[in-house]
Amino acid sequence: MSIGEAIGLSTPEGAEWSRIHGYQYTQLSKRMMARAISHAIGFALVALILWGEVELALIGAWGVALIFAVLLAAHEDRAARFADTVHYGIWEMRRHAVASAAKGVVWGIGLMLFAQTGGANHLAIVWSIPAVLILANAASRFSAPLGSIAFTIATGIGGLVAALLAGDWLLLTVVTFTMLFAAFGTIENARVAVTGRLNETAAMEKSEVVSMLLREFEENQADWLWQIDPRRRLKSVSPRFAFALGCSAEDAEGKLFFDLISGRDLNPATDSDGLREFAEKLKRKESFSELVIRVNIRGAERWWEISGTPMLDEAGKFIGFRGVGSDVTEQRESSDQIAFLARYDTLTQLPNRLLLNETLGEALEYAAHWRTRCAFLMIDLDRFKSVNDSLGHLVGDQLLAQVAGRLKSLTGEGEICGRLGGDEFAVVIRDASDRKRIDRLARAVIEQLSEPYQIENQILYVGASVGSAVGPRDGKTVEELLRNADLALYRAKDAGGNEHCDYEPSLHANAEEKRQLEFSLRKALERGEMLLHYQPVVDAKTEKVVSFEALVRWNSSEHGFVSPGKFIPLAEDTRLIVPIGTWVMQEACKEAAGNWPSHVKVNINVSPEQLLEPDFAATVVQALSHSGLDPKRLEIEVTESIFLRDASVARKALEQCMALGCSVALDDFGTGYSSLGYLRKLKFSTIKVDRSFVQGAAQQSRESLAIIRAVVAMAESLGMTTTAEGVENEEEAEMIRSLRCNKIQGYHFGRPMPATDVRMLFVRSNAEAVRKRA
Repeated sequence: MSIGEAIGLSTPEGAEWSRIHGYQYTQLSKRMMARAISHAIGFALVALILWGEVELALIGAWGVALIFAVLLAAHEDRAARFADTVHYGIWEMRRHAVASAAKGVVWGIGLMLFAQTGGANHLAIVWSIPAVLILANAASRFSAPLGSIAFTIATGIGGLVAALLAGDWLLLTVVTFTMLFAAFGTIENARVAVTGRLNETAAMEKSEVVSMLLREFEENQADWLWQIDPRRRLKSVSPRFAFALGCSAEDAEGKLFFDLISGRDLNPATDSDGLREFAEKLKRKESFSELVIRVNIRGAERWWEISGTPMLDEAGKFIGFRGVGSDVTEQRESSDQIAFLARYDTLTQLPNRLLLNETLGEALEYAAHWRTRCAFLMIDLDRFKSVNDSLGHLVGDQLLAQVAGRLKSLTGEGEICGRLGGDEFAVVIRDASDRKRIDRLARAVIEQLSEPYQIENQILYVGASVGSAVGPRDGKTVEELLRNADLALYRAKDAGGNEHCDYEPSLHANAEEKRQLEFSLRKALERGEMLLHYQPVVDAKTEKVVSFEALVRWNSSEHGFVSPGKFIPLAEDTRLIVPIGTWVMQEACKEAAGNWPSHVKVNINVSPEQLLEPDFAATVVQALSHSGLDPKRLEIEVTESIFLRDASVARKALEQCMALGCSVALDDFGTGYSSLGYLRKLKFSTIKVDRSFVQGAAQQSRESLAIIRAVVAMAESLGMTTTAEGVENEEEAEMIRSLRCNKIQGYHFGRPMPATDVRMLFVRSNAEAVRKRA
């Protein structure tokens, strides 16, 4: 607080002048007469001390001046008696200070006159009288600080001059310190007074606000007030509170509070739904706020939010409790419903991802505390998407509900199952000290979920894959355990499904490698890291090259040469295969059109992801038009997996390509989902026999030989050609000829080679032909 705010030259921010400084000036009139008498006594003492030393006329004149100054100050004191209720501003306050200063001037002039007219010997004694008045003013709470300081300065200046005139240096020092101490004391007292007044004003404002709120509370009948005596019996029961208690105010008056709200089923000493805490607060006589308790009102369960504070009488004796309360049953039910929806899946009624994460976190804490293990099983349904796509989401939802029921029947004590989302479920095992329990539960989940489901008169089959992680061994946080269980699940899915896989550290390393490869693969085309190699396909009889299969290779600046077995599946998972496939189509067509003989075809592998693109046929047209390649020289190779996604879209795209004049080959026939229906729906030009059958036939496997003969016979009857893959030596080539395959592909006739080597192959072939003609 500044000096100006303390003595009244300014008002503290946010405060009213009349409430702060006006209060100080209203006190002046209460000691007006006492101040006048003190000055009269001071005059008498001075006259007595200087009798015979100073002329009586001078003393008398000084006395008359002092009387006028005291009367003037008394007038101003009286005028300020209503300063806290009427306007009493800075001007009035300064006028009062001038009147106080006038008294000081009279005392100061008297001291100077006495020092010059024979009273110098008694000057120190005479000075003690106004000094007492100064100190009394400084210490009194019935004085205005600005007026006290004005009186002190005016009197002190007179005393200083008188001491100088008398040559009394000791008195000069005393006067100086008297002035300083008096002014300092006045300011400090004023600060205390103003601070106290500010606090009092704030308390009064709060009291007014509380009174206003209570009046508004009662007038609007918002919620209700309650009050009990030291024996916890109700007092002053309002109609509103009586209504909440389910009885009349007369019936509730004097009754035990707990008897009316606890009912027969609840015991406040043991009940955990707020009543126990409520009873403890009352017992310890502690204030409480917004305590939610469950009450029983005439057999009906309700929820109250209650606040209360102990009451004390003037002697500080406890006389009971008083507070406010409200019925929050509807809000409680609504919040319970919201809490349920936030943590439970509405379709299956199982815990959702949020609650599973919280439960897993608690299990990890339990395991860390008791040095045990917990486990997390992540479950994914196999073939669920085909059910959803073919029969609709309604059937899919019913299937998920049945899956949830089966999972609940498999979990025991300390285990909780839930739905992560989509067709993913999970199980948290709180205590997984028995490692065999994890595998048994996983196998039971796979077995149960693989059983047939009957929905709307249909029998449906799905499988399940399970990945598990054990905490804290496989992860000390929820995020780590979830990630590692997910990695184990991917491994189970990659193994063909209906499998359970545990997490292994190598899975994380593989995932990290895959992540880094994906990051690099996304920039491979921009960096020009992709290149094409071509493997020859020869006529089985003449061994002349009839086509080349374009095979994409990746020479990464960060990882070196990356195997197609690594980056092709990654490209398909991330759909990067689409831009890569488009680039392969354009480059291969350009190379074949510009550098190969007109009778040599180019075979290009197309991923199912590419065929599902709506503009695939446009991509083929663009590649052909930009390169100038004859469509008859382009053969598109697809695998049977194209018919597992959206067969109609894939078939339409291939038919559009065939309409352009391109041919279509069915690659890896017999290794996937072979069905003669594919051959009936789409007219392939070539069927490629997988290398596994060729290798098997080379080892005289009767099954492999039979399959190759059957494929060749079928192709001949349908007007198609056959190509045998993976031929590595002359013996295998001769065997393939004997089985009547039309074309051969394999290391025996050439490994995949760069485009420059292919061109040199044609140059050598042309040179040899020229020599033969010569």
